[in-house]
Amino acid sequence: MSKQTYRVCWCFRRRFKVRETEPPADIKELFCRYSENDIMTAEQLQRFMAEVQGDDKVTKEEAEAAVDATIKELKHLPIFHRRLLNLEAFFRYLMSDYNPPLPFPPKVMHDMDAPLAHYFIYTGHNSYLTGNQISSDCSVVPIIESLKRGVRVIELDMWPNSTKDDIDIVHGGTLTAPVKLNKCLEAIKTHAFVASEYPVILTLEDHLTPDLQAKVAKMVTETFGDVLYCSESEAMIDFPSPESLKKRIVVSTKPPKEYLDTAKSMKGNDEDSVKMKTASEDDPWGVEFSDTLEKPMPLDKDHKDEEFHYEEESVKHNLEPEYKQLIAIQAKKLKGGVKDWLHDDPTAAKRISLRETRLDKAIENHATDVIKFTQRNLLRVFPKGSRVDSSNYNPLIGWTHGAQMVAFNMQTHGRSLWLMQGMFRANGGCGYVKKPDFFLKNGPEDKIFDPKNTLPVKKTLKVKIYIGDGWHLDFKETHFDIYSPPDFYVKVGIAGVQADSVMKKTKILQDDWTPKWEEDFEFPLMVPELALLRVEVHEYDMTEKDDFGGQTCLPVFELRSGIRAVPLHDQKGDKYKSVKLLMRFDFV
Repeated sequence: MSKQTYRVCWCFRRRFKVRETEPPADIKELFCRYSENDIMTAEQLQRFMAEVQGDDKVTKEEAEAAVDATIKELKHLPIFHRRLLNLEAFFRYLMSDYNPPLPFPPKVMHDMDAPLAHYFIYTGHNSYLTGNQISSDCSVVPIIESLKRGVRVIELDMWPNSTKDDIDIVHGGTLTAPVKLNKCLEAIKTHAFVASEYPVILTLEDHLTPDLQAKVAKMVTETFGDVLYCSESEAMIDFPSPESLKKRIVVSTKPPKEYLDTAKSMKGNDEDSVKMKTASEDDPWGVEFSDTLEKPMPLDKDHKDEEFHYEEESVKHNLEPEYKQLIAIQAKKLKGGVKDWLHDDPTAAKRISLRETRLDKAIENHATDVIKFTQRNLLRVFPKGSRVDSSNYNPLIGWTHGAQMVAFNMQTHGRSLWLMQGMFRANGGCGYVKKPDFFLKNGPEDKIFDPKNTLPVKKTLKVKIYIGDGWHLDFKETHFDIYSPPDFYVKVGIAGVQADSVMKKTKILQDDWTPKWEEDFEFPLMVPELALLRVEVHEYDMTEKDDFGGQTCLPVFELRSGIRAVPLHDQKGDKYKSVKLLMRFDFV
């Protein structure tokens, strides 16, 4: 147990007084190097920010603003001069919100003028569900929450209501309670551009009669008005860019088809859909998947993905022209084998959807074909039907093969969703992340990127974990006992292509609210453009499962070098008010 003072409470329990955090040795040494007579000026801080932090474009005015903000927060410090830092203030600056690991303030940094197919897009699955896929309620609340978090693709399943004169949003053939389509559309209109100005794509799963399709067309056009994007031509050689679609709503679905009643549509839809399965992702810890990719599941030859089950029905009715005009991004049906699915029609860009198991099957022998397809066309990947608990899969399987729309259940939490949140912290959190250039190059087969190939190390990420702080301030949110200092350790590693993926951990520090690890780690990276830095804090428990202490996931390709204050998040991905790690990042 660390040496700390305590007092006796009325309940006779020891209440530990958290000791004042002492800066790590590296911080003291840097302060001495960049200060004079134990005082650091704004000019000296500017030099530190340029030489150590790699912020070579930082201005004197920005350094002065950082000093002013730090002094303002440390009111107990004697103010001997304006814009001067002592060691404590310098340390507090390093631990502050003004020194984050990603570009600050957050802003869009990627080229947004390329076609939509050149971006990873923050994508939801069954966006209206509040819980599991079988018996939870349908509501506008999860749609609103997703949009507030920056999700750019919202999925709605449209079915006739019980009287067949209106449209419900519901997971068909289940016990889920429906919500009206008009409520969902209004919620989307209100919240679509709260977190990002870039386009919101509505993927509509359509189980409607032609007359209800006409009703949908009227509701959508009246709700969104000029915000709705309608393509001038039925076929586009390339999709528009996110920049050209700013503050626009884009509809993507299949062309109108023959109506099938619920019983026929759901019959044999998914052999796993009625099996309640407890997936490990439902556990707060999720599953570890960094060592290997998920093993593909065998598919019965007659088994169809739910989306394709509807797509392969023939069109016999007269099509409603108003409804058809809504569809800016057409979802195409699958025919034949993998090569046929991935055929690139040079006259028209398209979108196809693959269940996660179908993607696994496709990339076994056709990985480069998948990547070539995604150079112009959109590939959506969605969870297999047996994930009735609304768990998720490893999104990197899709991303490392160029899939733009890796569709996730946003209402659950676990490591898969943490990776999703981490990826889309990039590019200012706008919901669109430009794919690496190697996905977009044409060339001979042996030149097309394949994530399974062994490549030379492009760069090495060096990580040092100094200290953690803030749990004693957020103990109500983190659920630790204020009377019992935790035994913390950190897990840190990479999620990316299989060769880069690894996890390591620090030593356990006992009875310490402000643990000081000062441990170094190195991560050689073959494909840093797809790497995500995973950080998790746990409290060791000898008798039970280790307790959760916070997590974050950061895109390596936007990580700022130098000493940074890394804010930690809870299991849902919400940022704690005070909990942070002080870490150093260097690329060699």
